[in-house]
Amino acid sequence: GLTLPLLFLFAALHCVARVFVGPSMSAIAPNIVPPASLPRAIALSSIAWQVGSVFGPAAGGLMFAASASLPYWVSAGLMFAATISLSCVKPVHPPRMERKIHPIRQMIDGLRYTWSERFLLGAITLDLFAVLLAGATAMLPVYARDILMVGPDGLGQLRAAPAVGASVVALMLAIRPLRHNVGAKMLWAVVVFGVATIGFGLSHEIGSHVFGDARIGFLNMGAGMAVALISLIILGASDMLSVYVRSSLVQLNTPDEMRGRVSSVSGLAISASNELGELQSGVAAAALGPVGAVVFGGVGAILITGMWARLFPELKNARTFEPQYRGSNP
Repeated sequence: GLTLPLLFLFAALHCVARVFVGPSMSAIAPNIVPPASLPRAIALSSIAWQVGSVFGPAAGGLMFAASASLPYWVSAGLMFAATISLSCVKPVHPPRMERKIHPIRQMIDGLRYTWSERFLLGAITLDLFAVLLAGATAMLPVYARDILMVGPDGLGQLRAAPAVGASVVALMLAIRPLRHNVGAKMLWAVVVFGVATIGFGLSHEIGSHVFGDARIGFLNMGAGMAVALISLIILGASDMLSVYVRSSLVQLNTPDEMRGRVSSVSGLAISASNELGELQSGVAAAALGPVGAVVFGGVGAILITGMWARLFPELKNARTFEPQYRGSNP
């Protein structure tokens, strides 16, 4: 029968598969999409991800209500369909190497290359530390139950709000990609991300002081909940803009022979920032309370952005997505 150790085993195998799938998918895109169209392709890919983030949990809940095993069968079927779709992509031939390199050596080379390229290092670590501090989504259940007191239905709305903002921005970027001052816009997007995090953290207080106990009529919800949703939508929108610019810059500023390894380093940073960010939020909440933890994270994200703008001026000086910093050493 199904046991807890077996569930942990399957979860670990799933994570192992993701370790290989993520960098591979990131490395394939620049080889099948022209460089000029890559930012638009990244935006379209983000739309698909965000739509799945919004509708996937809701669809899973409805299927689970009908049959406990149905969500898993549907998920397996969708994964099979995705496998068939990927098999239709023409083979991407790896760049020729003068000699065969041991896999461990390749990983070391990827880390060394990322460390030696200030532009890539700054872009990847900006996301790592900003999200590591501003992990507001980990506090959503606490806010829904204890602070905003909106219950499970409200929690669902809070969970969907960042994806809504991100989807809207991704659609706009797919229609009209950024072309100028991309580095500065990425940095300002992270600042807005931090401000929106603070706004969400103080949503109950802002709603109480500005609107009192009044309810927002056309939204049919309390003022604190309305402020929280607006803050989370802005948070998701700014995060999408930052991810869009950073992903495009990292992909286009990495040579073909290093793209898979740099994508692995970037994926490691993203995973670490998400999971460790939630851990940091929990520890901070235990020390400062949930509101203090969220506000602390937002302020931290803003301070990190200011520090990175000074430590890595290459980021704010990036005018377009064209490669222009390759070969710089710290």
